[in-house]
Amino acid sequence: MLKKLQKRQIYLLAGAGLCAFLAGAMVSAPQGGKTLSQWLKLSQSKPEGLSEADKVKSVVFSLLSESVPERLKKLQEIAEKGSSPDRERARYLLASDYVETSQGKKALSLLVGLEKDYSILAPYILLKQAQAHDILGEDRKASDLRQRVVKEYSKEAAVVKAIYAIAQPKLYNQAIAQFPSHPLTWEIIRKSVKNNSNQPNLQLILAKYAADEPGIVGVLDQLVKQTQLKPTDWEVIGSVYWDNNQFTKAKDAYIQAPKTATSLYRIARGLQLNKQQDQAISVYKQLLQKFPTATETGIALLRLSDISKGKESINYLEEIISEFPEIAPQALVKKATLLTNLKDHESADGVYKLLIGKYSTSDEAAEFRWKIAQTKAKNNDYLGAWEWAQPITVNNKSSILAPRAGFWVGKWATILGKQEEAVTAYKSVISEFPYSYYAWRAASILRLNVGNFDSLRLMNPTIIPFQRPVPPAGSETFKELYLLGQDRDAWLQWETEFKSKNQPSVAEEFTEGLMKLTKGEYLTGIDKIAKLEDRENPAEKAEYQALSQKSIYWQARYPLPYFQEIEKWSISRQLNPLLVTALMRQESRFQTKIKSPVGATGLMQVMPSTAAWIAPQMNADIKKINLENANDNIMLGTWYLDYTHRQYNNNSMLAIASYNAGPGNVAKWLQTIPKKDPDEFVEEIPFDETKNYVRQVFGNYWNYLRLYNPEVSNLVSKYSQEHPKLPTK
Repeated sequence: MLKKLQKRQIYLLAGAGLCAFLAGAMVSAPQGGKTLSQWLKLSQSKPEGLSEADKVKSVVFSLLSESVPERLKKLQEIAEKGSSPDRERARYLLASDYVETSQGKKALSLLVGLEKDYSILAPYILLKQAQAHDILGEDRKASDLRQRVVKEYSKEAAVVKAIYAIAQPKLYNQAIAQFPSHPLTWEIIRKSVKNNSNQPNLQLILAKYAADEPGIVGVLDQLVKQTQLKPTDWEVIGSVYWDNNQFTKAKDAYIQAPKTATSLYRIARGLQLNKQQDQAISVYKQLLQKFPTATETGIALLRLSDISKGKESINYLEEIISEFPEIAPQALVKKATLLTNLKDHESADGVYKLLIGKYSTSDEAAEFRWKIAQTKAKNNDYLGAWEWAQPITVNNKSSILAPRAGFWVGKWATILGKQEEAVTAYKSVISEFPYSYYAWRAASILRLNVGNFDSLRLMNPTIIPFQRPVPPAGSETFKELYLLGQDRDAWLQWETEFKSKNQPSVAEEFTEGLMKLTKGEYLTGIDKIAKLEDRENPAEKAEYQALSQKSIYWQARYPLPYFQEIEKWSISRQLNPLLVTALMRQESRFQTKIKSPVGATGLMQVMPSTAAWIAPQMNADIKKINLENANDNIMLGTWYLDYTHRQYNNNSMLAIASYNAGPGNVAKWLQTIPKKDPDEFVEEIPFDETKNYVRQVFGNYWNYLRLYNPEVSNLVSKYSQEHPKLPTK
């Protein structure tokens, strides 16, 4: 299924409303010497619903956003005078801070006996005591505590941490048998397999429970050399190869697996990708014969239509249209295209009429309507464009085109002199599609205080710090560890509990995404969370819809890492820090070591050649700069973003376009594209990559603004409550 980005309708929770926004002066020109940390403290009030963490009334959890030195005195006071359970939480978090700073005695003074009062974390408290004794060189006491965990908490996930530290082979079997999904069990297995690769049972455990961990393909490559594997084992191997994009290897594994609709489809698809077309056709036809109603069969028919030609291809498409209504719109578009190529325009027109009639709510119908609307607009038939675009906003609210169509309905209404209808259209885009780039453009055109392309750079949005949400899945022990910022222990606990990785619930996959974020795996985490919108099962779709109406979902899709570095260099360059964050999210998904095929590196995807050009202008030694270091990368990336802004008189749209396509291309476009309307300019950018890049970066910016700025959050809530209808004509 094609990935759909930013497509769901949400309504932010109620807040103070538009009056508070207009009175609150959300943004202003930079104030001398003011840091992002200070900006964060400007707003003491939290709009209702901005953070789901508010549901847990714990002062201790709220201190996680502060550094260890900053929260020291507060935690000490709560640990001494606070009430339960915050007193116990404060003792544990304070002790953890002491362990991290190698202050074993201070940690022990807080931890001894705590397991009795804080039973939900009892084994972890004992293990933390053992760490404190390790710091003090008291190995025997540390060992005794770990042995106590093995004896008293043998059924708790924490026991594997004790077993791993004790490092006795006889205990390893206990971990493997009882906790195969625990990450430290995987480490035990990896060490064993490294010494003896002929252990298929252990390798299969990794395939089942550690399928998305680094190095799993190498484990499978060893495993397939074994001769005693069962058909069900091959099914597991094929699935993991497939999920890791090893399609040829997956095909070979599935050939030896039970013949299901999934295995047959993946065998055929692997053959097709391997240019073995005749064999692929044969297996696709087996699938059609054995599993005529399976979902995979409908997709197989689409694949066969791609391989075939002329009438044969059309026959496959007609079978889809007749038997598989969920993918019939895709087949209709393919059929219409084939008929057009065959010069049968009358039949093609009939197919398109069926598409926008019977399947009017499909994404394909939206795409067809939008194509017609664009053509009419280019021919200055703005009323016709309006008439074709407007149904998209009603029938295709889940389509990526819906907010775009709604926005341009407003633009075309303005051209037609229908100002009242235009305003209604813009308000409706903000109301119905608040997550979209076009919601920001609509708010800007309505002259709300959200910035424009030519004023965005110098704005200082007031934002409230991120607080961790309560994960919707997992045990109370896991949630407590997560909310206390005990990221490694929380991850170990969660992975042990998360046993339905092949078919996770919406709550489980969202929680898994949160844990990826805590591990710094932002690309994977954001991707997992975003893909929840593609759920097709009605119950799961309803669960997603409920989750997507909460700010915790969108804040997880738009995290705010590397604040310290962003603060430092954004202020230095007089750049809007949320714009820097928005660009960084688009460039790298916050991965410090990521590299593009052409060598662009790190958070802001700086080219080594660009770094070499920038360094002497900053009086920096290029030999001492590491593009995989967050501080160095942001230092250079913000310098270049400042440079592109200065090149274009602080027009952020041109600066962002230049960051992606280079100043030479932007200079050409300025000579050939009319500059009067910035939205028209964006639409006319000839590079699709850059056009989408501009929209995505500013869409990111808008989402950070609406999620973390209280006034804008209240503003969007206000429009959502009003929920005006888009005009028809």
